Amino acid sequence: MAQQQPTEATGAPDVRTEEGRLRKDLGFWGLTAIGFSNILGSGWLFAAMYAAQTAGPAALLSWVAAGLLCALVAVVMVELGATRPEGGGTVRWPLYANGRLVGTVVGWSVLLSVGGTAAEISAIMQYAAHYVPGLYRDGSITASGLGVATALSVLLTALNWFAVRLFARVNNLVSVFKVVVPILTVAALFLSGTHSGRLTDHGGFAPYGYAACLTALAGGGIVYSVNGFQAPLDFSGEARNPRRTVPAAVLTGIGLAVLVYLGLQLAFLYTVPDSLLAHGWQGVDFESPFGQLALVLNLHWLATLLYADAVVSPGGSAYVGVAIDARHTYALSKNGLLPRFFMRIHPRSGIARRALVLNLAVIIVFMLPFGGWQDIVSVMGDMYLIIYAASAVAVASFRAHDRARGLPLAEGHMPGVRWIAPVSFAVATEFVYWSGWDDLRLALPLVLVGVPLYLLQRRKAGSSPAQELRHGAWLVVHLAALTLLSWLGTFGGSGHLPAPYDSLTVAALAFAVFTWAVHSGTAHLRTNPTTP
Repeated sequence: MAQQQPTEATGAPDVRTEEGRLRKDLGFWGLTAIGFSNILGSGWLFAAMYAAQTAGPAALLSWVAAGLLCALVAVVMVELGATRPEGGGTVRWPLYANGRLVGTVVGWSVLLSVGGTAAEISAIMQYAAHYVPGLYRDGSITASGLGVATALSVLLTALNWFAVRLFARVNNLVSVFKVVVPILTVAALFLSGTHSGRLTDHGGFAPYGYAACLTALAGGGIVYSVNGFQAPLDFSGEARNPRRTVPAAVLTGIGLAVLVYLGLQLAFLYTVPDSLLAHGWQGVDFESPFGQLALVLNLHWLATLLYADAVVSPGGSAYVGVAIDARHTYALSKNGLLPRFFMRIHPRSGIARRALVLNLAVIIVFMLPFGGWQDIVSVMGDMYLIIYAASAVAVASFRAHDRARGLPLAEGHMPGVRWIAPVSFAVATEFVYWSGWDDLRLALPLVLVGVPLYLLQRRKAGSSPAQELRHGAWLVVHLAALTLLSWLGTFGGSGHLPAPYDSLTVAALAFAVFTWAVHSGTAHLRTNPTTP
């Protein structure tokens, strides 16, 4: 089937040349390990505690909700990856479907999401402070901790410097350790003894109200923790048989990871000593949750293992994150958001080495204002959700355009996407809103910085952006309206728009904007040429 590509990107021979240098070395198990390793990073070390602090035992519902969102979005992204495999696809698909304004804003969000790798490195510093207290203090990385974190970032970049086959082999080994330790942690905690009535005592199942389950999705680090399932899609341009292996790898990774996270949440809820619950779940506060809990329960061998794994698990995810970030930066260079200098693929290794160097600088800079794990992941969760929403619009736009031309569904299409796409867009929008005003008043304006970047980009190109502004206006309006509704609503806002009318208004906004976005995407695809 014809692949939609913007004229500017396709017209440059160097884009096709560099894309052809990517090595097709990844199979099902390599892709599954990449996805699972990216999901099961620092989140399992922290999210169970932060989610319990936010929602109590009802945090279990938050994990289920996050798993369902992942399933919806995965189906959308799997179709995109299977029908349009390309390195850094999550950056490229919105550009193809909706034009350069949407591509730039989403691309800017992806560039900001490099901060997710900084979160993994911050997690390592937070646990390592058990042995070296000077690395992390008062909720943030110290100056000496920043030096160690920088050295670790350089090491991870160096490990990604060589061929993708070596990357996959190292990641497979790390993934085995990352699977064994969380499962062993769940088993050891339950065998140490549990406390009955934990799902109903200390304020009940939902001591802070069911709305707190929604806040825990982003603020508790749950969305951040389950994010990463799309990692195999970013490697679809390097897969041997992407139409077959990418869907299976993505869905397998999600299923395994959600089961592990539910087990960890239950283990935390049932084994925290009663003496620590005098002030409810909000009073449970560990700097290294499972490590300190193991020490409280006299499981010293487990604590030793956990503090070691606090380097391996986040380190493994950071290792994958550095690789994915490089592919995103490579794709952003193809989009024109970054200079083509960073698009260069090293001929022998097949790696975008210049992109790796740029991302190393971004990771280090991102650790400066956000020292703590929770501070970083709260903002990152919203960035990921915006990328999910843009992907839902992209797949619906491609399908609508093909129907208008009388073309059959492309090979690799997923059943049910026609209704899954709008639902996933609405659910992602709700999750953004539920993350709360405290996070959104920072995250959404940061994303909207992509608009002046787009205008500056078009000014340098010397072309009129009028048509692109019409085709991409839906995203700007959507983000601006979400910011206003967040301020008016009940999730940390002023409360002028009471519950449940605030969430219903957000849902109505989402479906209306989705319809507008798909119409704009179809118009964009109709007025832009396609290439075989």
